[in-house]
Amino acid sequence: MFSKFKSVLSLYVIGCSLLLPLSSAQSAVFNPESFTLDNGLEVVVISNHRAPIVTQMLWYKVGAADEDVGESGNAHFLEHLMFKGTERFKSGEFSALIAKNGGQENAFTSWDYTAYHQTVAKDRLEMVMELEADRMTGLILDDEKVLPEREVVREERRSRVGNSPGAQLGEVMRASQFLNHPYRIPIIGWDHEIEALNTETALAFYRKWYAPNNAVLIISGDVTVDEVKPLAEKYYGVIPSKKIPERIRTAEPPQNAARRVIKESHLVTNPSVTIRYLAPSYRTAGNNDPYALQVLDEIIGSGATSKLYKKLVIEEKLAASVGTSYSPNAYDQSTFTLYISPRPGVEIDEAEKHLRQEISDLIKRGVSQDEVDRAIARMVDAAVFARDSLAAAPNVIGRAITTGGSVEDVEAWPERIGAVTSEQINNLMEKVFIDNQSVTGVLLPAKRVE
Repeated sequence: MFSKFKSVLSLYVIGCSLLLPLSSAQSAVFNPESFTLDNGLEVVVISNHRAPIVTQMLWYKVGAADEDVGESGNAHFLEHLMFKGTERFKSGEFSALIAKNGGQENAFTSWDYTAYHQTVAKDRLEMVMELEADRMTGLILDDEKVLPEREVVREERRSRVGNSPGAQLGEVMRASQFLNHPYRIPIIGWDHEIEALNTETALAFYRKWYAPNNAVLIISGDVTVDEVKPLAEKYYGVIPSKKIPERIRTAEPPQNAARRVIKESHLVTNPSVTIRYLAPSYRTAGNNDPYALQVLDEIIGSGATSKLYKKLVIEEKLAASVGTSYSPNAYDQSTFTLYISPRPGVEIDEAEKHLRQEISDLIKRGVSQDEVDRAIARMVDAAVFARDSLAAAPNVIGRAITTGGSVEDVEAWPERIGAVTSEQINNLMEKVFIDNQSVTGVLLPAKRVE
């Protein structure tokens, strides 16, 4: 159930491109409609009549970065426990009913949100709405359910992190990237703190954050808003709202030194270098910079047509892989990442040297307006392939709303991305690619002991 969401960007770009029709009738695709229940629950409906199926996603505006100090992993732990039953539906019945009715369901946690989703036949929508609404306030927990599940989470951590040198390096890089902000803490939590989680900590988190006025319900598929609204009112509308704490995050101080993290392991076969810089998110930027960074990401590091790939993989034959990653979907600051893995026979120091030289050259030479225009066109064209997806729209809109945005912000994506210029990108690179605001992670095979 735990998801790291290495990069939400690709999904966001695709989904937002598809939302262009919200302000353009001639190319309509999703046309989301929204309303708010009296108890504060935001509801978004995206009609998609290509197949008689629906997806329900319930997003809570709370994640790992909202946990109390010393309780890392509590948000993800509660995600697991949400399947442990209520007075009406006993432990395991939720998933059993979904499976019995031919559906699929899961959940995921990030630093800024927690989401639960089910995909079922259209005539089963009322059933999943009843199930999900019931556990919004009806969860019943005791030590008999909680303590064994805590060991499941610890084993999940051992499997995902303990056996992965790359994941271990990533955790230390993130802890080095954010000096004070809770983004430095793993979503799944530190093991010694997971071990201390219990029934009381889980229930306290649940009672504090899980409420209709801190959630977003998104229904996508073969339905209309007129069909969804009475069901939402019937099952969710009767749940009382509650006072939700202000989302207060500790601020990140100025960063005045570059950091370097090295991980060696016998499990590593392909060495790599990752350079990560602090970067603005949609909410923290307050301007068009995140859209410019998305275009920059497309130009220099997305796929085989990108500048870095053509230079370091094809022309110079130094790298086996190279690329970039940037997602502006964060409630607070985000990061812009560059990475390279050398070809066999090429030293890791040489690969890093060339990657850094490319960054320096980019800052000096900049990108052209023609490169920007072609990148924007590719980003919009790529959206065509996601038009049949029930998951794209609710994922895009859910992440936007839970990180401080709105449906209107999503709708405005084509206009804002289209306004990006080469001058804006070139000025922005000097502000983002700052060594003192960076962390470099080096993943190496362990040295042989003679």
